[in-house]
Amino acid sequence: MKPVIIVGAGPAGIRAAQTLVAHGVRPVLLDEAARGGGQIYRRQPANFKRSAVKLYGFEARKANALHQTIDALREQLDYRPETLVWNAEAGALDTVHETRAARLEFSRVIVATGATDRILPVPGWTLPGVYSLGAAQIALKFQGCAIGERVVFAGSGPLLYLVAYQYAKAGAKVVAVLDSSPFSAQARALPGLLSQPSTLAKGIYYRSWLTAHGIPVHQAATLKRINGEQRVQSLNWSNANGEQPLECDAVAFAHGLRSETQLADLLGCQFSWNPLNRAWLPQRDSAGRSSVAEVYLAGDGAGIMGADAAEMAGERAALALLEDSGYLIAPHRGVQLEQALGRIETFRHGLERAFMFPERWAADTPDEVMVCRCEEVRAADIREVVREGHWEINRVKAHCRVGMGRCQGRMCGAAAAEVIACESGRPVSQIGRLRAQAPIKPLPFGLEIEP
Repeated sequence: MKPVIIVGAGPAGIRAAQTLVAHGVRPVLLDEAARGGGQIYRRQPANFKRSAVKLYGFEARKANALHQTIDALREQLDYRPETLVWNAEAGALDTVHETRAARLEFSRVIVATGATDRILPVPGWTLPGVYSLGAAQIALKFQGCAIGERVVFAGSGPLLYLVAYQYAKAGAKVVAVLDSSPFSAQARALPGLLSQPSTLAKGIYYRSWLTAHGIPVHQAATLKRINGEQRVQSLNWSNANGEQPLECDAVAFAHGLRSETQLADLLGCQFSWNPLNRAWLPQRDSAGRSSVAEVYLAGDGAGIMGADAAEMAGERAALALLEDSGYLIAPHRGVQLEQALGRIETFRHGLERAFMFPERWAADTPDEVMVCRCEEVRAADIREVVREGHWEINRVKAHCRVGMGRCQGRMCGAAAAEVIACESGRPVSQIGRLRAQAPIKPLPFGLEIEP
């Protein structure tokens, strides 16, 4: 009998697994990480002894609860950590664990692939010492080290303040926080943010703590370029007062998060433009059902909603799967979860207004900026293709190779779309989306194929 498979052991995947097990289903749980928890609740290696409070701060209780849940489920599911799902077709997933490749057929699958940073390149972003916000957080949580001795955090979104706070609390020297969103936008967004007062309070605390500890926080600040030869030595940023230099030896930056949708694409899910996330997302109903009968979607991989919403969405998708499989499900629980998710969505609308997308980024990006570092495609290369008459993103990809490298457009796709839209004079929603290609992520050489 073909199993139910869950892809991703973050908040959504773990709660989905818990729900299935509670109804007598033994799912296969696949995850790239060595230990479950996802990015937000990433677990330190077994020999590390930092306390949960130091690792997760206000979220320590939630992190512990999630970790305890997956630990308790270990004997009741087929849990496969350090397993990459790199392809999907014909009712099966292609995986690799260490150097062994395998194909797993499924009856139904819950895709809980999470999110990654949205990168908008600047001159110098390929220098050693430049990290995404998420990568900087991984270094601190999973490796117990800072990315530099004098670190600047730049970009926008709630993660900007959280990671800066975590670094400062851990004893790292945080030189400054450069928030591209103006304070006026955050003030206007306050009514929507009040729908989740405890979450809002934590964000205000992070911001206030940084200021109280002498860390400069600049609003409406644009990261202009990162300077250095062998590694980062300084950066330039600007605001209404003009351009200013800042010495540092490391930079972490990102403009919010973007959903990891490649697997849903390979599974045949239909997509639609989502203006809130400024991205193409797989379609799903309020219960997590996709456009493909046996595929369910949960968590940030289907739209950025945060860890609390991911847990709820994971449970809701599992309940939908059980119902579609003929199990008797208490209807009130599904209604409760959907109502709670609706309240969080109101908060997310407020966050998007508070941390505005930098609309001028594409227009202000110099020609020499490397947009696609895998294939060494500059902004000028993309603009030249557009001037030749090509503006659909896959046609641009075919002409200049943007998005053809090791990351398959996961890092450069969003930025490339913005450059194409700006150069062609079209809304970014009309540029199309990069079609997913296998392998979703790089594979090791010398794979052994299981019979």
